[in-house]
Amino acid sequence: MCSRISVFKKIAIASDHGGFELKEQLKNYISKYGVDVLDLGTDNETSVDYPDFGAKAGIAVADGEADGAIVICGSGIGISISANKIPGIRAALCWDTYTAKMSRMHNDSNVLALGGRIITFDRAVDMVDLWLTTPFEGGRHRKRIDKLDVLAAERWRKYLSEEK
Repeated sequence: MCSRISVFKKIAIASDHGGFELKEQLKNYISKYGVDVLDLGTDNETSVDYPDFGAKAGIAVADGEADGAIVICGSGIGISISANKIPGIRAALCWDTYTAKMSRMHNDSNVLALGGRIITFDRAVDMVDLWLTTPFEGGRHRKRIDKLDVLAAERWRKYLSEEK
């Protein structure tokens, strides 16, 4: 377990059937970290639809029920897409420690997406440690996050028609 302090106090965690096993393992690990964990399902390996669980996690973060979320499906792709449909969500599909760390430092990701059939538990733990403890760097990256917020709030057509 990493000895640094988490930038998140409460994490929602959700998966489809393809991410269920890793979700259960990470849920136990994160709770030992001292972070409150809100488990949004699924509750077993019976086939379910990843959009339902990506959306639940995204909504929990957007509504302030959790500070961040970890979402897991077989590849991490579908559940990250569904979480990103929720306004204010910056879900980052990560596959190694570098992408997990940079998603926080430069992109202020508030949802970490993982592929339950792609990465091992040990790799996931290393990524979660970095993601939980890496603060957003701000500075020049703040402007870019602000642009993402404009894209979400005012729709892309209006954004693209404005002079930059």
